[in-house]
Amino acid sequence: MEKMKLLRFRQNGNECFGLLDNDIVREIKGNPFSRFEPGDKHFSPDSTELLPPVEPSKIIGVGLNYIDHAKELRMDIPENPLIFMKPPTSVIGPEAEILYPKMSQHVEYEAEIVVVIKNRIRNVSAREAGTHILGYTCGNDVTARDLQQKDGQWTRAKSFDTFCAIGPWIVCGICATDLKIEMLLNGEVVQSSTTANMIFNIYELVSFISQIMTLLPGDIIMTGTPPGVGPVQPGDTTEVRIEGIGTLRNYVADDCDS
Repeated sequence: MEKMKLLRFRQNGNECFGLLDNDIVREIKGNPFSRFEPGDKHFSPDSTELLPPVEPSKIIGVGLNYIDHAKELRMDIPENPLIFMKPPTSVIGPEAEILYPKMSQHVEYEAEIVVVIKNRIRNVSAREAGTHILGYTCGNDVTARDLQQKDGQWTRAKSFDTFCAIGPWIVCGICATDLKIEMLLNGEVVQSSTTANMIFNIYELVSFISQIMTLLPGDIIMTGTPPGVGPVQPGDTTEVRIEGIGTLRNYVADDCDS
């Protein structure tokens, strides 16, 4: 697939898929998971609201998947990927607020590269996994670390509304095996690594997960975070920057309804 940036946006109350083409948002006919072509309508980015680039039926996360992160934590390298799930209701897009739940006193950022699945797949090999990947986006796997440690498992800590920030778009047609990945907190770099430091590469992850569950078009895999995770507070700004993809910016705020 040729390199392109696919996105979802809202314009005049309508939600559409589009292409970012030389700073112009072009609406597409069809959808990214089948045949599509550029339509006649186009807009300036300032006139559109970027949405999460996909609406996944499920979100699979991967824990402890960077060699430098394992060393930071003084933990053994896992024999198999450590996977968990986040609910679709946790998804937010670029420039949206990450809501700090009252149930937690220690929420942390986790910068990650996110795989977007293109086809319905089951039991695929690592060799063929790449043909079933639509592209990649930026992700922030927000985690209530105190609840994760208290519970001894990860569901509550990973599942709050707004705890899965993704975007700003999906980049297709790139190789993601050696891309620089960073997290900036209030403009300061707090995480910095490369996807080459993954313990299990992207194709191995897609293959492994597809042997456990059927993956559907639009499902996403959050592939693990580099070293340097740390806390956020209401008022903070997080930015996930990934080479060749872009920047995902979000703002931390109190959840007044929790």
